[in-house]
Amino acid sequence: MTPLSIFDMDRTITRSGTWSPWLLFWAAREAPWRLALLPVAAVFGAAYLAKRVSRARLKELNQRLLMGDAVPRARVEAAARAFTARLLDRGVFPDALLRLEAERAAGRRVVLATASCEFYVRAIADALGVADVVATRSVWDGDVLRARLAGPNCYGQAKRDMVEAWLAAEGLTGAPIRFFSDHVSDVPMFELADEQVVTTPTPKLRAVAQARGWPIIDWV
Repeated sequence: MTPLSIFDMDRTITRSGTWSPWLLFWAAREAPWRLALLPVAAVFGAAYLAKRVSRARLKELNQRLLMGDAVPRARVEAAARAFTARLLDRGVFPDALLRLEAERAAGRRVVLATASCEFYVRAIADALGVADVVATRSVWDGDVLRARLAGPNCYGQAKRDMVEAWLAAEGLTGAPIRFFSDHVSDVPMFELADEQVVTTPTPKLRAVAQARGWPIIDWV
C-alpha cells in the first residue's frame, strides 16, 4: 500500500495562519468597505476567547462579515488563485516545500490536512501539486458560496476523524502515515501516524515532542 505523507498547512508549510489573511485579502480586493467592519470581528474574537462561540462558529461569523453570505464560485476561485500567488511568493517555508517535494519523489502520496477552508485551500494545493486535501468544508448553494460550514471544523480530534474517513473512502486504511505539523492541536493526528515529524513547533508541541521522542525540525 502506498505510504502517505500528510502535512498540516498553516504554520507548517506557510509561515503564518492563512484564514485571517485570506479574509483581509478578500475584503481589500472585492469589497474594501467591509474593512470598516473589522472592529466587529474583534468582538467576535472576544466572544470566542470567552468561550461563548465555538471556533467553527467564529469562522462562519467572520466569513459572513468580511466576504458576505452569497459569493459566486468564479469570484472565489479567481481570488483564491491571486491569494495563493502572493502567499507562495513570500509566505511559505522553503524547507517545507523542499521536504514536500522529497516526500513525493520518494514515492509517497502527499496530502494536506488543514483546518483552513477548502474553497481557498484547493488553490494552494493545486499550486503545490497536491491533489489530496482534507479541509474544513463550506456550504455551496449551486455555484454560490455560503458563510456556513458543511460539517465539522477540521481541527484537533475532528481532523483525525476526517482523515480517517478519507482514508476509508480511498481504500487506504492501514497505509503507513508520516505526519508533519507545528501545533499541539494535532496530537490526535500524530498519534494516528506511524511516523511523526514536528516542524517549527509551538512551545506546547515542542514539550510534547520532547517528552515522546518525536523528531523536531525547525524550518527556515
